[in-house]
Amino acid sequence: MNRRLFRNGVVALVAALAMVPAVAVADSGPYRHPGRYAHAVHHGGGVPVVAGRHVRHARGEAVTPPRVPLNVRSGPGITYRVIDQLGSGSVHGLRCTTTGSRVHGNPHWYRLAHRPGYVSAHYVHAFRTVPWC
Repeated sequence: MNRRLFRNGVVALVAALAMVPAVAVADSGPYRHPGRYAHAVHHGGGVPVVAGRHVRHARGEAVTPPRVPLNVRSGPGITYRVIDQLGSGSVHGLRCTTTGSRVHGNPHWYRLAHRPGYVSAHYVHAFRTVPWC
């Protein structure tokens, strides 16, 4: 009798946990910043929409040593070619997070919102949680 009661309790707990939504959070670089992300749904043109209204992209600051630019790459990894550079301390829109080659142990990369390219999450301080691509 006790085994059946325990098993039923475990099944109920697993079912309840399956109902809880998971939120993907990327490491925001050398500095941690608590953030929040309103669930966005992409329609057609790639503009996130929540309940009929447009959502601004997350923003992040390039965190590199002074006068050292952050490389913007054509894909999420250090083997992709450098297509642009961002100045230290500059703030940019972040469309989404993906995984790629590790930079100082961090495999996360941000796709930029208003220009082509990806930047390593190790060198970007996101002001809020960035959704997965």
